Amino acid sequence: MNGLVYARFELLRTVRNRRFYIISFALPVILYYAIAGPARHVTDLQNSGISAPLYYMVSLATFGTMNAVLAGGARIATERSTGWNRQLRLTALTTRTYFRVKVLTSYVTALTTILLLYVAGATLGVSIPAGRWAEMTLLMLVGLIPFAAIGILGGHLLTPDSIGPAMGGTTAILALLGGVWFPVSNGALHDVALALPSYWLVQASHIAIGGQGWGAEGWTVVAAWTAAAGFLATQAYRRDTKRV
Repeated sequence: MNGLVYARFELLRTVRNRRFYIISFALPVILYYAIAGPARHVTDLQNSGISAPLYYMVSLATFGTMNAVLAGGARIATERSTGWNRQLRLTALTTRTYFRVKVLTSYVTALTTILLLYVAGATLGVSIPAGRWAEMTLLMLVGLIPFAAIGILGGHLLTPDSIGPAMGGTTAILALLGGVWFPVSNGALHDVALALPSYWLVQASHIAIGGQGWGAEGWTVVAAWTAAAGFLATQAYRRDTKRV
């Protein structure tokens, strides 16, 4: 099996999974309308100068994309339980290609989540310059790389029964500590947040509300998490596929 065939297979399997669609796509949009809808006319949320629909749109874009990317681990755990990943090792598929396709699949779902929330935001009056839309989206896609690696790692370490709660809990904790639901601007919690990829993903989304993106510290944290999680995921995959 070559890389193109495998990528096509994975993408088709993803779009045919109705349950995955509901969790990854419908949930963030439903939450957005439930939270931002009643406050659609609030133009100065908590004296921030930011409208409620815009603030909640970027918050749920962060949460929804994290959830979508980490959820890729559930598919991997299922594959492991059926022996599919060991079968892949009998083909010409390389470890690098395997990881690239898994990341591609996660990114398709994450980008779809982002676009759906952008459309939902527009229906509630969100309007920002096109340049900020593009800058925010591109930086968020970079910020999701370590989460893709974490999802792959979890998929190779956990069982189908445990992967759901584990990834859901990981998303909730990283979202909370990273400042998805409320600003993390000072104190010990801020010091912890600075070392987490979720904090920098939040900062990427805040470009839409006047943020400036990342400095050197943000790029370093995201790169370090990507390298560490990517290395561990590679080792877990190779260990899994060599088991008899």
